[in-house]
Amino acid sequence: MTEDSHLVPDEDDSGDAPKGFEYAAEKVRSFPQTSGVYLMKDTADRVIYVGKAKSLRSRAGSYFLKAAAEDQRTASWIGEIADIDFIECDSEVDALLMESRLIKDIQPKNNKDLKDDKSFPYLMITTRDEFPRVEVTREPKERGVKLYGPFPSAGALRGAIQVLQRIFKFRTCNLDITESDEKWQWFRPCLLHSIHQCTAPCNFRISKEEYRRDIKRLQTFMEGGKKRLLQEMNNEMMTASKSLDFERAAVLRDEIKMLDRLEERGELEANAQPEVFYIDPKKGLAGLRKVLGLAETPRVIEGMDIAHLGGDETVASMVQFIDGLPFKPGYRRFRIQDVDGIDDFRSMYEVVSRRFRRLSDEGESFPDILLIDGGKGQLNAAMAAFRDQDITPPTVISLAKREEEIFRPGESESIKLSRNSYALRLLQYVRDESHRFAQHYHHILRSKSTFDR
Repeated sequence: MTEDSHLVPDEDDSGDAPKGFEYAAEKVRSFPQTSGVYLMKDTADRVIYVGKAKSLRSRAGSYFLKAAAEDQRTASWIGEIADIDFIECDSEVDALLMESRLIKDIQPKNNKDLKDDKSFPYLMITTRDEFPRVEVTREPKERGVKLYGPFPSAGALRGAIQVLQRIFKFRTCNLDITESDEKWQWFRPCLLHSIHQCTAPCNFRISKEEYRRDIKRLQTFMEGGKKRLLQEMNNEMMTASKSLDFERAAVLRDEIKMLDRLEERGELEANAQPEVFYIDPKKGLAGLRKVLGLAETPRVIEGMDIAHLGGDETVASMVQFIDGLPFKPGYRRFRIQDVDGIDDFRSMYEVVSRRFRRLSDEGESFPDILLIDGGKGQLNAAMAAFRDQDITPPTVISLAKREEEIFRPGESESIKLSRNSYALRLLQYVRDESHRFAQHYHHILRSKSTFDR
């Protein structure tokens, strides 16, 4: 940090100087550049603010920049800082959880909004369900659940859930799964099972006892028992190995490695599923079921779009939504290979062919709905790809931007929904996200092409 960027001079006054703002500003320079939690204190040594950081020195140091004194969120209390301490954490996920626990325990006065405002997100585990589910909620239930939080950032919490789901493989769906209902034996698991982020209790791929054991492990981790959990898992791995249950031992080995390497998972916000404030996902999906005449409420929607500039560097994007929310690990990018110049129809034909040929060959699940950005021409190109590949398509629709009309294969009349329709808003969100993702990829390729010249 430079002298100009500080509210105080750079002289070393951390020796015998009394505690105060300058003392704290100098002290933070010695903080490590690792994940952790920082605690701001006043002259009475009371904690007045708790925050988390991926880099303690950088994040905590930002409070001593001129910008912090001008920011309305911090300006009123920055001057109270007389000291600052930190607690190192193994990862940003650990820091997120510790921040929430400390705020709940200490009740710092400048975290007041988080303490009092019920609209902040919680992680909720539905303990009364036979196969408990995990979800983010701003309206937590009072009974039959285990709550963690509140958390300052919904994006970071959603990112943490996606990271933890790769380890503990819990379900996040709203299905009412009961062991006594035989219909679940024939239920098709969603793609989260295919990518090893859910053990698919919806198809009895895991017993109730085993699933609850995984949920218990998640709870142990959430409550700060990571070291104890790792020891228990190591002991279980050794027992499984001695019993010649090498498959179970291998699963535990991989889970232990992922827990040990949480710090390698990258920015939580980058993994997060963006929140949809103007869309009710459940109502949007229910509306799509009714509008499209589907036998069941759809769970997985994929959206495709094409982007190009003057026919150069034509690319396609595919975004994935699960239960009405973006699922970023499922996003895909395609560089169009067999089309010269500007031809959105042939480009759409190519990307649909490549995507669903691979899914079909590998026996992977198709989405419930494939949304094509465009009108009848783009939709017909997509359907031609399924026909020529001899693949039975899922429900395929297109959304034309000008009038926000929904087109379906073989039907001349479009579907026009109210602009306030939950179903339309959800489709617009999928369409806009696929467009954003395509444009982003296109800009990457253009920048690379510029530097390569």
